[in-house]
Parts: sequence; structure tokens; C-alpha cells
Amino acid sequence: MNHCSKIPSKVNAFKTCCYPLVFIVLLFVSLLAFSGCAANPESQNESAGGESSESFELNDKGVDSTDGSSDDHVSSAPDPEELRAQLSITEDYRDSFVHGEKGSEYQKYIVLHDTEGEGSASSVVEYWDGNGAGVAAHFVINKDGSIVQCVPLDSITHHAGFGDTGHNEAYGVEDESRDDKEGTTSIGSSFADYGMNSYSIGIEMVHVGGSGDYPEAQLEALDGLIAYIDAYYGFESEIIDHKAWRTGNSDTSPEFAEYLANYQDHRTHD
Repeated sequence: MNHCSKIPSKVNAFKTCCYPLVFIVLLFVSLLAFSGCAANPESQNESAGGESSESFELNDKGVDSTDGSSDDHVSSAPDPEELRAQLSITEDYRDSFVHGEKGSEYQKYIVLHDTEGEGSASSVVEYWDGNGAGVAAHFVINKDGSIVQCVPLDSITHHAGFGDTGHNEAYGVEDESRDDKEGTTSIGSSFADYGMNSYSIGIEMVHVGGSGDYPEAQLEALDGLIAYIDAYYGFESEIIDHKAWRTGNSDTSPEFAEYLANYQDHRTHD
């Protein structure tokens, strides 16, 4: 028998029988490989982690660029100079009104006053400077909304005077050492505390108690001035009036009571 003549038939038989088996084996191996990748979360996490670590890079302001922050958001705080420019402020600084330095770390309160006279803001400043007592406020607001500033924000001035004994501690204004206290005169043991002057901004409004309502222009100017002070320091100071500091003071007047409550609640008069 010629065995060589049988070889092609065997090869054909091998193809017929084995090729399908080989295909099945290869398919099985492929499925194992695929399921191995799918069952390996660490490799997927490493890949995702690599992409994620890149997405948490900080921008040039040191803010995570993926947390919804943006340069617009970072710079959205009110600009104090823009707010000041919206007000009608005349500067009339007097050295006699300055009694020490008051950095932002000491700023705690905005104290509201009435001038208890009808004279203009400029005349009030002249009166203060002429009487030699060294008493003044940082700002005086006219009825028409114009403002005179006679003391820099970061300076101590004697606008609050002596307060009730114990009020230094109650208001957290114990340190009087930065105040030169020039021109001060004791008014008795019941009113021995002087710390408020070193921790606050004083604002006078031209007004006489009982004379009627405060003009809208004056109140709107006060709204804007408080907003400017807040922006200047970067935080909101507590708002009080003069009689809160010293029992028996007349200012602010009874007709200001509702406005004061509004300022303390949401920092505008209405």
C-alpha cells in the first residue's frame, strides 16, 4: 500500500477535526483574558486615578480648578475703592483727632451717633478741632448724603468717650494701651471704661433727636458707607449706637430705632 497517498487525506481529516477545536480554545483564552481585565479594578482605578490626579491641579491663584471655583468667583468680593468712589466723601483730616493706631485686627464695631445739631458736617469738624478736647468721629454725614471724613479708618479717635464700667469686658475691648487718651477727663466711677474708641469706627449723622425723620439721602449714604467699611476690612463689624456704649446718651434718637434694627439685621436702613 502506498502510505504517501494517504497523507493528504489525513491532513484534510486533521483540518476537519482540529481547526474547530483550535478556534474554540483560542476563543476560550480570549474570554479569560477579557474577564481577567474586567475583574481587575485596581488596574482600572490606577488608570482613572492618573486622570483624576491631573484634574485636581491648582490654578495660578492656588484654587482647585475642578471644584467649581473660578477667577471670577475669587475676585467677586466688593472692591472698597469702587464703593468709596460711589460716595460723596470729602477728606478733612485733622492731626488733633488721631489718638493712636488701629489696625484691622482691632476693628470690631461701627458706632452710630447724632450730632444733636443742625450745623453742616464741615462746621461740626471745625467745632471739634477748635474746642481742643480732641473729640471727633471718623465720618460725619450731612442730610443731603454728602460725607466728611476727618480721621483715617486705621486710626483711633475719641468718638465714643467713656462707657459704663464693665463694658470693656462685655464688648471685648479691654486693651486701652494703644490710645494716648489726650484730652480725656474722667466722668465718674460708673463710667470708667474707654476701650470702645480703640476698636471702632465712629459715624455721626447731622440730626437733632425729636426733629423728625432722617432724610432718605442721608440713610442711603449711611448704607453705602457701611458697605465701604465692610469691604475695606474684609469683614462685617458689629453695628451699635452710642447709647449702647454709655447708658444715658441720647444718640441715636428714638426715630432711628427701626433703622438701627435693620442695620443690625441686614446692614441697610430698609
